Amino acid sequence: MSTASASLPRSAIPLPPPPTQPGQWDWLLSPSPQILAFATRNTLAALLSLAIAMWMELDSPAWAPMTVWAVAGLSRGESLSKARWRLFGTILGGLAAASLIIAFPQQPWLFFPSIAIWTGLCSGLATFVSNFRAYAMVLAGYTCAIVGMDAVSHPENIFFITVSRLTYITLGIVCEAAIGLIFARGQEHAARMAVRSKLQTALSSVATAIADLMEETPEAISRARALFGVILRLSSEIEYAEIEMGPYGHEGDHARAALASVSLLLSRGMGLSARLRALEHRNTGFYEHAAPVRAFLCGLTARLAGNEATAALLADVQAQIRFCLALGTSEHPDAVGPDHSPRPLNERVLFIALAELLQDLDATISEYEASLHANPKDRFTFRLDIHRDPINAFQNGLRVAAAVLFSALVWEVTAWPSGQTFVTFTALVCGLFAVTDNPVLASLKFMWGVIWAAVAAAVLDFVFLPLASTYELAIACLGPAMFFGAIARGHPGYVLQSAAYGLLMPSMLGLGNAHRIDEVQYFNASSATVLGAAAAVLIFHVVLPFNTNAERFRLRREMLAELRSLCAVDNAPDPRHWLGRSIDRLARLIRHAGAKPSVVVEHYLKGALATMTMGLNIIRLHRLLGRDLLPDSARRSILAVLERISRSRSHYVAATRIAQIAIRRLRHLEHMETDLLTRLELERGISYLVLIDYAMRENPEFLDTRHHFTGRIDSLATADQKAVAKRVRG
Repeated sequence: MSTASASLPRSAIPLPPPPTQPGQWDWLLSPSPQILAFATRNTLAALLSLAIAMWMELDSPAWAPMTVWAVAGLSRGESLSKARWRLFGTILGGLAAASLIIAFPQQPWLFFPSIAIWTGLCSGLATFVSNFRAYAMVLAGYTCAIVGMDAVSHPENIFFITVSRLTYITLGIVCEAAIGLIFARGQEHAARMAVRSKLQTALSSVATAIADLMEETPEAISRARALFGVILRLSSEIEYAEIEMGPYGHEGDHARAALASVSLLLSRGMGLSARLRALEHRNTGFYEHAAPVRAFLCGLTARLAGNEATAALLADVQAQIRFCLALGTSEHPDAVGPDHSPRPLNERVLFIALAELLQDLDATISEYEASLHANPKDRFTFRLDIHRDPINAFQNGLRVAAAVLFSALVWEVTAWPSGQTFVTFTALVCGLFAVTDNPVLASLKFMWGVIWAAVAAAVLDFVFLPLASTYELAIACLGPAMFFGAIARGHPGYVLQSAAYGLLMPSMLGLGNAHRIDEVQYFNASSATVLGAAAAVLIFHVVLPFNTNAERFRLRREMLAELRSLCAVDNAPDPRHWLGRSIDRLARLIRHAGAKPSVVVEHYLKGALATMTMGLNIIRLHRLLGRDLLPDSARRSILAVLERISRSRSHYVAATRIAQIAIRRLRHLEHMETDLLTRLELERGISYLVLIDYAMRENPEFLDTRHHFTGRIDSLATADQKAVAKRVRG
């Protein structure tokens, strides 16, 4: 490594700090200001909605505060997004319930399977969308079960029951929004600053990560890989901030496009790191001459934080691009050696790759700048693709349908007076967690929250509420119980328990204007709710239980099938779409891996990154062919590689050999070519093929979908292939 490179300032990638383990009671004794505001805001909204519902003499006033807690979010954008989609899901579910009641009156074993099919269908479709759009779909499923169970004894009242359900939901949403507006001072400005901060964090982190990858520092790849999950999380958060900014421009679309460009930039950096390993560059001057670029990347964090003019920043990026392109050709004085001979081709290929990386940085900064300013005439839209798994959707739908049928069978066999409640809450809990990454663990935590809600409801029903004869006294009892339940949201381990507590405690209280709940009514209501949550946990354990190994195998198979399809397309797709789906798969693997991934999972992540990089470079090869500047011999060589990869199902030995032959052919053509533009295109082709060849040689077992991946550290590079690879690099 050169002295110039070694003397550059070192800086660690500014990843978000790892979450500290809070003390057992810190969530209660020292909650954060955000959690205090969340608890206060939603407690007031829940009590207000309950007061209005009781004043209107609605038959089930508890559903109004339940709605408040259902749509409660830590940010206003999150709450508004959830409220909007909850209203949509409620209307859709109510219409479905009315249709089924009308179609199957007094026919329970036609009605129950129909409810099961509808809820299963909604849960399956929810797998194909993200954020609260998925919530709207599962809500449409279990709202149908809730309304249908309420109307099953009096089907002639289905219209009034549906309207009353919509009334509760609307009342809860309006009260939450009204109280939220009181707390939302300077919301638009704060949202814009939050988006700016998130994009600065992502861009600074990736720039520093690329600088570390260029120097090949220890752990640089693992730290850079973790950034993909961070970028995906920031993309979801920007959607909520976009709602808070208001419908004035398309800043949110530009922000999502900027994050997609950041992801593309990071993948370029990891590809450059792989080229550094594949091309045996240590005897060249790449480190020395790339030092200014690395210094520029290291200094980008301070320049973004200082709000430097974007025009000046882009001008410097363009200067770095010209510098790298000059080093990749023979136009720069440093591009020739002391004997006036051209620098080695490997080094020129690296500088061409670095120039393309900087071009992506230029596009990213431009999108970042566009996200900071509202433009009412802007019509730009952008959505990042997500991974869609039909098998997972089918399994999710089947679980929920089985849960509804099981609970309906229990009610039919036992004639339990609270069987309707049991069916309702079994469908609710299964619907809520059917589309989560690990429904077994999530539903178990939720069940503990339901148990704590039952305990709190018992204390309130039998100790405090009998003393209250007016609403003012009742809220003096209910307010603290709701507030402290919301405070528990501040503990990372209690998020689901807190959500269950706030959502279901009002339903167990039996609140009403004309009656008080007695012990028998409380026991029936609370036991049906708790057993409904327990039945959901049982279903998730028994019916197609979540299996991390099976999901990893399925994700790998789908990723490789899509990779092969990329080779067969005529027109190059947008690389951000492939990148979005790949990052979503990678994020799933990271979430399922836990805090300490096993060796197999680590190699899975390595293989997934290699596959993502292969796909991006295949897309770039298509674009290279589309420009029609390559000699016919080079085009035929590249097409042969793509055709062989598209037909590879098990091993990639033949594809690797053809790629190495193509690299040798392009090297020879580049050496003989006199036209500068054609030489530049040939060097780009060599750069892409080298990375594809390296990924295939280093990940043979991952690419073989005939068997489950065991994480063996092996390589296609046998003795003969190592000799061939050495000739290719030379």
